[in-house]
Amino acid sequence: MSELRFVHMGFGADAVDYQEAWDEQRRVHAARFTDEVPDTVLLLEHPPVYTAGRRTEPSERPLDGTPVIDVDRGGKITWHGPGQLVGYPIQKLPRPVDVIAHVRRLEEALIRACAEYGVETTRIEGRSGVWVLGDPVEQRLGGLSLDFDPRIADEEFDPRLNGPEYAPSNAGQRREDRKIAAIGIRVAKGVTMHGFALNVNPDNRWFDRIIPCGIRDAGVASLANELGRDVTIEEVVPVVERHLRDVMANADLKPRVIEKTAAV
Repeated sequence: MSELRFVHMGFGADAVDYQEAWDEQRRVHAARFTDEVPDTVLLLEHPPVYTAGRRTEPSERPLDGTPVIDVDRGGKITWHGPGQLVGYPIQKLPRPVDVIAHVRRLEEALIRACAEYGVETTRIEGRSGVWVLGDPVEQRLGGLSLDFDPRIADEEFDPRLNGPEYAPSNAGQRREDRKIAAIGIRVAKGVTMHGFALNVNPDNRWFDRIIPCGIRDAGVASLANELGRDVTIEEVVPVVERHLRDVMANADLKPRVIEKTAAV
């Protein structure tokens, strides 16, 4: 078992400004690279902020010019804010780094944490993060075939301009697939940065101003909405921490396998 420490940077009234947390990530990242500190997970809440990963398209940003912080992680645009537990695992991995395996470990820990609350979640092929699966199309509200869903059929369709019917925050009411935890990371010098954001009890309407993670045909979820009761960051932190420790500290870390091309 490898050593893994947790640092609680601030929650609620002590929510941490994004730039401050980003600076702290870089400081811990440098210290982890030189083995001055063990693998570390920073846990916190942010004040409301939109951040955009390197693959974010201009059409996915807020239409009203709301400021967005461009960051050096993978993935696309998302929102952080009150009611969302953010975790930044800073872990040294064997090289060549197996990025996908690291993402899968984070997903697994969050899937287990959600299960402890009775919320069944899973992965979706080709879409990182942790998801609550929707009902089969014919059982959803309205029962419309995806063939008639303008988000699928029309490449220029913008759900933000078409009222609450297509709002990401209403995906649960539509019984569609909905993301409960987003994941976006960066690996530099064999050490990870950035991480995950688990929606505990946020106002998910913040996501309606963007195209969350660049996905137009799904939405967002939270533990509170799925359970139909209030869930607090305070009660979720130790649960997530325990599952992260179980998964990350006990992981058999291996370098990425590079297939060699046979000589011709």
